[in-house]
Amino acid sequence: MSLVEFSTEEKAAITQKLQRYIADELQVEIGGFDAEFLLDFFSKEVGCFFYNRGLYDAQTVLNARFEEITDAVVALEKFEEKH
Repeated sequence: MSLVEFSTEEKAAITQKLQRYIADELQVEIGGFDAEFLLDFFSKEVGCFFYNRGLYDAQTVLNARFEEITDAVVALEKFEEKH
């Protein structure tokens, strides 16, 4: 899978969050370049897991909606009147 492409603004926001997290949790200061490098690593190595989870979650929602649609269509069925 190829790297997820982020806009310049998204990449800046994510790298800032990575820098803050590493500083808060590990007491290590990293620069923007290192944070971008880390982001690229995560994107390449584990990004597919997040991507696939998103697909599975979307599929679950769609399946629930399709069931609702099927139920609605069944409710519209007309039956022959018996005399």
